[in-house]
Amino acid sequence: MATSSNPVLITGVGKRIGYALCQYFIHHGIPVIGTYRTDYGTFDKLIGADLIHCDLYQQQDLDHLIDHLIRNYRGLRGIIHNASDWVAESSGVPPQEIFSKMMQIHAGVPYQLNLALQDLLANNSKTADIIHISDYVVEKGSAKHIAYAASKAALSNMTLSFASLLAPHTKVNAIAPSLIMFNPEDDEAYRAKALNKSVMKITPGAEEVVNAVDYLLESQYMTGRILSLDGGRHIR
Repeated sequence: MATSSNPVLITGVGKRIGYALCQYFIHHGIPVIGTYRTDYGTFDKLIGADLIHCDLYQQQDLDHLIDHLIRNYRGLRGIIHNASDWVAESSGVPPQEIFSKMMQIHAGVPYQLNLALQDLLANNSKTADIIHISDYVVEKGSAKHIAYAASKAALSNMTLSFASLLAPHTKVNAIAPSLIMFNPEDDEAYRAKALNKSVMKITPGAEEVVNAVDYLLESQYMTGRILSLDGGRHIR
């Protein structure tokens, strides 16, 4: 990956894919701005990143983040919208609250950041990038996570609109993963059932998404597209 003097903004770097992406960019000499809601005590491995505590469910926090970036940075190499939440309709949370939260974190936040920071992206010396981390569930919906699936579908659709709006100085693409990695608390029965949903029957780990991000950043011609990382679920 070619280095850049302008940073990459990654939302949700506290754990899993966001954390792995932050480490990757630091290792390759690319400055990182990372937002997080929870400190899991592992940020000692993210030395050099501008880590910003930000609860993206709070509009005030989002406004402060935008103001901080505009005041302190002249340009951005890219934005990776990774921050996410996964609330089921069976969680006991009122439906209107579930829908509002899912749409805020997966669609509202990327929408506002993309618009507010478009001038910083345009100030990059080469083509800048926006990458939306969507989800395979957009293709088929989900009976247990209806609002989640709908909000990720909104994010995928915004990929098309922002790719048109921000061309040619900024490419906008999405990555739609299915099962990438398990959580420590996932039991063996769940793991076996989940693995059986794809033809590859593996969890590739965060590196799979990191490689996809690297590909999109290196591309000079791909925009307005959704890159699927689903282990062949569509042919299962």
